[in-house]
Amino acid sequence: MNYTPTIGLEIHAELKTKSKMFCSCKNDPLEKNPNVNVCPICLGHPGTLPGANEEAIQKVIQVGLALGCEIPEKSKFDRKNYFYPDLPKGYQISQYDQPLCKGGKLKIGERDIRITRVHLEEDTGRLVHPAGADYSLVDFNRAGVPLMELVTEPDIANAKEAVAFAKELQLILRYLDASDADMEKGQMRVEVNISLSQNTKKLGTKVEIKNLNSFIVVGKAIKYEAKRQKEVLEGGGKVVQETRGWDDMKGETFSQREKEEAHDYRYFPEPDLPPFHFAKQDIEKIRSELPELPRQRRERMTKQYKLSENEVEIFVQNKELGEYFEKVASSDVSPKLAANYILTYPDFSGISAENFARVVALIDNNTLSSTMAKTVFEEMLKSGKNPEEIIAAEGLIQITDTNEIETIAKEIIASNPKAVEDFQKGKQNALQFLVGQLMAKTHGKASPALATQILRTLLTK
Repeated sequence: MNYTPTIGLEIHAELKTKSKMFCSCKNDPLEKNPNVNVCPICLGHPGTLPGANEEAIQKVIQVGLALGCEIPEKSKFDRKNYFYPDLPKGYQISQYDQPLCKGGKLKIGERDIRITRVHLEEDTGRLVHPAGADYSLVDFNRAGVPLMELVTEPDIANAKEAVAFAKELQLILRYLDASDADMEKGQMRVEVNISLSQNTKKLGTKVEIKNLNSFIVVGKAIKYEAKRQKEVLEGGGKVVQETRGWDDMKGETFSQREKEEAHDYRYFPEPDLPPFHFAKQDIEKIRSELPELPRQRRERMTKQYKLSENEVEIFVQNKELGEYFEKVASSDVSPKLAANYILTYPDFSGISAENFARVVALIDNNTLSSTMAKTVFEEMLKSGKNPEEIIAAEGLIQITDTNEIETIAKEIIASNPKAVEDFQKGKQNALQFLVGQLMAKTHGKASPALATQILRTLLTK
């Protein structure tokens, strides 16, 4: 039987703000010492009142605008009621029916993945399970950290597309400086909703897989769960609506609990926080301050610099490296040549863009060979000297005089009769051997292209 998967994602990202969501405690969920960034508000003490973090609200609106969401004029916070040891108040301040952002989409390949909503809430604390102990410890440093949640429509077709969506969202969050979104550090977590059906008009029973902490795991979990549900259905069973976890050691999902519905959380408006009203001019001001986003950068760099798709993607994924490339390319050097050498020597921290561009220009006008350039780059990284100093000290001037190279080429031919004979028998590798001998003779200073041309001419006379 053929089953069609229907996949939606819920993605949480901790926001980069100075303080927590509803108090002035430091926002540092990676703090090693437990329970130091806490106060009566984020510990949920009776009688305390929250105050909303304006910076966090603006960052979520930025994300929404970057994704083409509607920013409603009115928004509010709600209480989401459930008990768990790492939730100090016994409820979470979140958003339900009036989120900060509605709708929107993110293009993955040639398909638009629709977004249902992007809202803001507070993170929970962290449970620590000591090895061999029959108890757990709670660290509340993370409790109250601003947490953005994005929910997609069930538009995703397969594991590859789900991973691509999560990666692109991570990139957007980083470009906006909204979140570092490091999955290994728990700053971004992915939850998958997946069902299988034979009838595209009638969806199957949805299963949620919680707290996936790497792109590899997202892909594996989707593939495993699709296979598991298919086996259940083909065996005549019924898929149960539930929440499942991921066991990385076994490479499989496991049942955690029956899936809660919205009514189970008993949402109601947060009484300690007033509703928000956003003026259009304020939203437009935030929109006007959006930086260039990954998709825009891909399109511009491809058109402006005529680079390959792979080169552009490296510069888009590594924003800092891409900015360095653009500084080098702005010095009126060949963008293609600049890209080739930057990707060959990506440890650019010790070389200014101006100096890197000067070396690329010297390569382009045949003053330096690739071998010489390598020496210059390595010396610049070690000493920080400018290229002209290094070239003068090392005597690195490329020989481009035809007569001088021809004289040396005749010597190489005379001293390598076996290679000459092999070339005349049609062995092209022999020519490369002779070029190598000539380059060695000149300590890498001869122009390789000119050396090859002169040797070929002399050998075919």
